Amino acid sequence: MRTYVVKGRVYHPTYVGVGDTMRGIASWYGPNFHGHQTSNGETYNMYDQTIAHKTWPMDTMVKVTNLNNGKSTVARVNDRGPFVAGRVADCSFSVGKQIGIDKKGICSVKLEVVGFAGKVYRPVAGKAKPKVKLTDFGVQVGAFAIKANALRMQRKYKAIATDKNVIVKSGLSEETAVIYRVHVMGFGSEEEAKDFIRDNNIDGGFIIRK
Repeated sequence: MRTYVVKGRVYHPTYVGVGDTMRGIASWYGPNFHGHQTSNGETYNMYDQTIAHKTWPMDTMVKVTNLNNGKSTVARVNDRGPFVAGRVADCSFSVGKQIGIDKKGICSVKLEVVGFAGKVYRPVAGKAKPKVKLTDFGVQVGAFAIKANALRMQRKYKAIATDKNVIVKSGLSEETAVIYRVHVMGFGSEEEAKDFIRDNNIDGGFIIRK
């Protein structure tokens, strides 16, 4: 994970382990962002169980507890933010509704790391708590002018690389036409990414970094 700058402030994504906590104010974001691209390249869906966090790694699983009413739910980090002083998380509408802030807008919360990459870990006495593995590297496996073709390839690589994050990112080609790129993210090193390209005979595949 790389540092990034927003409004002149530098943010440094950090290692976290299961059981790590943070307290502060959480808000929620909905219709104005629904369908837009998140910081990790996914399409934001206000009905998914996701949150934005400024520094915790993407795909960290987080238990979000409303300290005012005790309601809680589990969500996955897939975006950066909120870039507002004092706020520690921006919840999807679904998460906000489950913890009871969909009408008020904000509340005091406790965030607790409970897992990574879609998996929630239950603590076992005597065993070390798992920590996130930082995975900067990815592979572009294809680029398409037709979105349906990109989604088809995304499904293919989700079945092949079940422990990776396979995303479709839209952008402009050199001819300023919209192009849809399929990225397989989550490799721990350049060598691991190279092995993936070789093992899967990906013609034209190349390595990218976050």
